[in-house]
Amino acid sequence: MTKVAMITGGAQGIGAEIARHLSKKGYDIAIGDLPQQKEKAQAVITEVASAGQKAVFIPVDVTNQANVAKAVDDAASQLGGFDVMVNNAGVARVDKFEDIKPEDLEFSFKINVFGVIYGIQAAAKKFKELGVPGKIINASSIAGMRAFPVWATYSATKAAVISITQAAANEFAADHITVYAYAPGVVGTTGMWDEIDRKMSEINGKPLGQNKKDFIGTIPLGRTVEPNDIANIVEFLASPEADFITGQAYAVDGGGLL
Repeated sequence: MTKVAMITGGAQGIGAEIARHLSKKGYDIAIGDLPQQKEKAQAVITEVASAGQKAVFIPVDVTNQANVAKAVDDAASQLGGFDVMVNNAGVARVDKFEDIKPEDLEFSFKINVFGVIYGIQAAAKKFKELGVPGKIINASSIAGMRAFPVWATYSATKAAVISITQAAANEFAADHITVYAYAPGVVGTTGMWDEIDRKMSEINGKPLGQNKKDFIGTIPLGRTVEPNDIANIVEFLASPEADFITGQAYAVDGGGLL
């Protein structure tokens, strides 16, 4: 029987790579993203179809509790089931501590924290309704395990995700719902690096590019993270091999936290 996975922020980047991986493992895919991402999502839907699986685009604003609940209902209805929820949608604000503004805090927490909570709530309710031992997989970060300069807000939100994952894992274990988090290091294929480098340069006076080079030099395995690295751990957590694991957060950072 085909299983169904929903991925928020699934139209591009890490979310799209997760969709590709899970489709190759026999999952039908619900790509949850903002309405304006529908065109980007079509490319992912085409790739999922080429793997022999069905995919649908589900518009969702993860900061709206009722909207997330409806998105999960729509995904289950359109694909005929619901087995895995990947709360992948997230944002990263890069600011010196003195420059953090109330609106930045609100924006980051609404997406990175509220959005994860709403996704867990909606998925757990659907799993119970369907009587399935579902899996919930949340996006944290190594910044949630060890805070980084110019990432105070981001680090705080991602630390919250780890605590939320642990609490949800405890609460839903009796329903055979398992909850996990993945914690990427800095992903090399995004533009986030450039902004981090610029802000760090303002603080420590190093020339542009040097902070990035220095950080990569601290990674034992010698490179930044790629979306494929994250999709691999999500693929494992979604599989039966992870059925006796819950409440854990996995760093995928080439040993950068060592």
